[in-house]
Amino acid sequence: MNFERLFALAKQKGIEDVQVYLVNRSELSIEVFDGELDKYEIADTTTLSIKGVYHKRMGTFSTEVLDDSLIESIVDNLIANASIIDSLDEAVIYAGDLEYHVLDDLFNEELTKMDVANKIAKVKQLDQLFHQANPLVSIVETMYSESTRTVLLQNTKGLKLENKVNSAMIGGQIIVKNESDQRTAFDLAISNDFADFDLEKIAKEAVESGVRKLGAKPIPSKNYEIILDKDALATLLSAFQNVFSAEAVQKGLSLLKGKLGSTIGSSLFTLVDDPFMKKSSRSRSFDDEGVATKYKELIKAGVLETYLHNLTTAKKDGVVSTGNGFGTSVSAINLKVLPGEHSYQDLLSSMKEGIVITDLQGAHAGANPVSGDFSLQATGFLVENGVEIKPVALITIAGNFIKLLQDITAVGNDIKTGYYGITCPSVKILSLPVSGI
Repeated sequence: MNFERLFALAKQKGIEDVQVYLVNRSELSIEVFDGELDKYEIADTTTLSIKGVYHKRMGTFSTEVLDDSLIESIVDNLIANASIIDSLDEAVIYAGDLEYHVLDDLFNEELTKMDVANKIAKVKQLDQLFHQANPLVSIVETMYSESTRTVLLQNTKGLKLENKVNSAMIGGQIIVKNESDQRTAFDLAISNDFADFDLEKIAKEAVESGVRKLGAKPIPSKNYEIILDKDALATLLSAFQNVFSAEAVQKGLSLLKGKLGSTIGSSLFTLVDDPFMKKSSRSRSFDDEGVATKYKELIKAGVLETYLHNLTTAKKDGVVSTGNGFGTSVSAINLKVLPGEHSYQDLLSSMKEGIVITDLQGAHAGANPVSGDFSLQATGFLVENGVEIKPVALITIAGNFIKLLQDITAVGNDIKTGYYGITCPSVKILSLPVSGI
């Protein structure tokens, strides 16, 4: 589509400023079920989002058709859309920042050049490794997904920005069972470099996890020391990540309202939003509004340092945008808990009587972002004197998000990026109430 023609017609019809946001996405998805190719899909999509300021109100329009014949219709729709908007927020098209971080390692051409047949073979190889790892493995489903995303942002204020990233993930889910029980396990790896995928490690760790869970049962209800392993902590953070949005704070939908500058966590705990994280498909140098992204510490040594802002929320609070405006909302890019000095074994050895939580279920339904309270079903392992003695399941942990952060007594160095795109180490918690039998 001829954007200059679009801009010219919009100006002619009284639209003050216009911005286009063009996204091209190519996706590959492969699934293998018990050795047989079960799914193979390639999808290419293009989405164009246009917004324009008309009489100080923002009109928007989206289309997947990039034909110049639509230009007049797009302009008319922008005007019509803006005319019915009754928001009091002043509409703004951003002129741009003086400097944008150069990201030269987010697109790996070798990943896209790798033959698809080879990728399918790797997924089947992972399937075989799962089956070969232990005779108790009964069902295996392995998967590979790959995405390339190209973004162009251009507006009538002279701003023109481009970003291209790609990434892939490979992993699998298994069922292990014996005569009396069966359990599931899942593991994956994320990168934009296929050389980073250690298939033997993925299979070994998932199978060992599943086998160790066999025979899991509830335990007596009481307070226990807790280790949230890296995956469990990522799950919990995914349920509460929106509390850092200034939009949620301003609407009274966040437990962090009024807590800026306050201590909300242990001095050992630092949570950052890192838009420049290597090999992450979420990384970028600008947000959907054209604001330069920034590395920021949301919680630094336990102190709440900042909320996440777009242009609208930043103006309301009298601050600058943090570069977290995406679509019509505010969100983090790459949440990451900075690692500590302790190995996982250090955390385990320091525990007298407690539970290692490896899985949390129902995080979004069982977590209240306004009060911070949560009650979640969990599985893991009972620990006595630094040794895992038996698997546990059908238990519920309850608590408050801020209290949990304040009760962190140690942070591990076993950092990993999980399925939610959140990177965490394991952490040790002073105690949590556990409901079992």
